[in-house]
Parts: sequence; structure tokens; C-alpha cells
Amino acid sequence: MEKIYLDYAATTPCDPEVLEAMKPYFFEKFGNPSSIHYFGQEAKKAIEDAREGLASFLGASPAEIVFTSGGTESNNFAVKGVAYAQEAKGNHIITSAIEHHAITEPCKFLEKHGFKITYLRVDKDGLVNPEDVKKEITDKTILVSVMHANNEIGVIQPIAEIGKITREKGIPFHTDAVQTVGHIPVNVNELNVDLLSLSAHKFYGPKGVGALYIRKGTRIERFFHGGDQEKGRRASTHNTTGIVGLGKAAGLCRRKMTEEAKFQANLRDRMIKEIQEKISETHLNGHPLKRLPNNVNFSIKYIEGESMLLNLDMLGIAASTGSACTSSSLEPSHVLLAIGLPHEIAHGSLRFTLGRWTKEEEVTYLLDILPKVINKLRAMSPLYEKK
Repeated sequence: MEKIYLDYAATTPCDPEVLEAMKPYFFEKFGNPSSIHYFGQEAKKAIEDAREGLASFLGASPAEIVFTSGGTESNNFAVKGVAYAQEAKGNHIITSAIEHHAITEPCKFLEKHGFKITYLRVDKDGLVNPEDVKKEITDKTILVSVMHANNEIGVIQPIAEIGKITREKGIPFHTDAVQTVGHIPVNVNELNVDLLSLSAHKFYGPKGVGALYIRKGTRIERFFHGGDQEKGRRASTHNTTGIVGLGKAAGLCRRKMTEEAKFQANLRDRMIKEIQEKISETHLNGHPLKRLPNNVNFSIKYIEGESMLLNLDMLGIAASTGSACTSSSLEPSHVLLAIGLPHEIAHGSLRFTLGRWTKEEEVTYLLDILPKVINKLRAMSPLYEKK
């Protein structure tokens, strides 16, 4: 049976061109970039080339890019680093109710250490109102962090508008752009952000490497201690192979992104239309227009998401009920609860995310079998019988 992968938001396959670019740095160009001999300097040049390429892709300067192990580290670095660097000024942080756990968990940690966190409510489509940000800012506010696009429902936030507000107030503004870099245009100056997180494995690069953009002049405490790498901002021997892969992946996305987004958006819109037509009592989660080109998330009444996933998997289709980081949890998605869905409907969520190698015939196959799966499960559901 042919396997169909529709879970690109969880992770993407590494592009073959990325792998080819990385190979020499495993065996031939293996030097430690901190070494002053030829082997080390050869590796250092590769890292700086990747830094320049990524910076150009984001509209930043190379000195503003710090390489990390991925999105989770970048988010922790941004939140905790700014919090501790600005602690003398204040202890208030503003974020949203639908952030990834890599933001909410550091915020919970900081709450235990005396910081105050405001979690902004979102509307039924999952959007933050910039005016709510303005209302919550106090003279103790030291950071605002709102994700660029949600990993579950794909809604794209008004980051540029929020950034104008934080800039006027002189407050550092961070965005988790893990789901957007490589998929839609991301320019740090157009978005008015001071910090931005990204992860290579979300845009066809290797796992275990990412970056944090830190605007020049932003005060931030280092997150890792032990060495002077990354100009003293992030200790640890550089992951040269991963960084080279990240740089290559960013370059490929720069070339292919516009065409890929158009193709995926057409498939996304077809899926949204046909699922609503073929399956009764479904609810599209997230804004119908302000969403990522590759994201489709539905709540389907009277059945559980896990049952749908298992049945689809047996038929060769890989999908998700939400964030891969919480896929083992029995609790409904905090994102779906935040947009106002009751527990029983939130439990019936299904997320499909498209990518570089998604084919139109794969979507056709999904749209053919999904109604059959739903009808089968509803026939066994006591909730459906009682409606």
C-alpha cells in the first residue's frame, strides 16, 4: 500500500539537495569551527555562508542570527533570555492563549519565579486583536510574544500591527515563526519584530538545528553557558552539518516558496470545500482566509480524532489531531478550547498539512475515503445515535 504523508506541520522530509550539501561536513570537512587550523576555518566559513544566506532570506543582518538546536530552544532563549535581561525594568510578559508549549511552558516556569504572564484571548477564528495587546501593556511589561502562525489551525496573526504597538512602547517583541519560515514571506523588518524563532526541519532541512533572530540592540541574557560560540550568545560546539543543511533549505525555499504556496493553497481550498460538502456537521478550525497555504483543520462531530487517525493510517494516510509535541495527551487541544470549542467537539479534530511532495491524486484519494471512514465511525458512535 502506498503511504501518503499529510502531516508536514509536524515535520518535513529532508530535501535531497539539502542532504547532498550536508554530506561533505560529516567526513571531509569535519573540523571544529572554533579551531584556528585549516579544517576548523573551512567549517567556520560554511557556517558563516549559511548565516549570511539565512539573514538575507529574513531581511536581517548576519550578526543578528544565532544558531540553535531548533524551535524549542529558540523560544526558550527568547522568553527567558529577555525576561532575565530586563528583570530590573519589570516582570510582565504578554503572550497569547494559543502559543506552542515551547512558549507557554517557559512562561509557566517564569511565573514560578515571580514574573507575571498575561495570556491574550483570541476570537473564534484564533486571531489576536492588536488592540488587546495595547490594553494589556503596563510600565512593567518587558516582552510580548505572539506566534506568526499557529501550528494546529494555521491562522496567521497580525504580527506587523502588533509590532508597531510594541515599537512605540519600546517593548521587545518576539514571534515564533517555526510554521511560517520557508512557507510564506517572512521579513523581520516588515513584521516589526525584535526576535524570531525558526526550525530547519519544518522547511525541508535536518532535525536538531534552528535559529533565533535577535535584532541589534535587544537586551538578552545568554541561555547556554560554557563557551564563546555565537559571539558569546550561545555556548556549544556548532552543529556544522545541521547549519549547512539549514542554510541550503532556506535557499531552496527562497526559490520555490511562491510556486509551492500557490499549489498548496489550491489543494487546501479544494479540501476545505469538499470536506464540508461530503461530510455533515463539520467545523473548519481557524480563519478561512488568514491561514497558512498548507493547513486544513476540521472538527468532525460525534467521533474522536484518534479513531479517525488510526483508520486513516490503516488506509495509508498519515495525518494529525494537532501538535506533534502533545500527540500522546488525552486532553483536548488548548488551541481548540481557546477558540471556543467544547471539549467533545475539540476531541474530534483532524489536521491535514501539505508539503513539497504532496500530489493532487493523493488529495483526491483522501477526499474519496475520508467520508467513508467518518460514516463507519459514526455508525459505531453512541453520540451520533443520540443526536
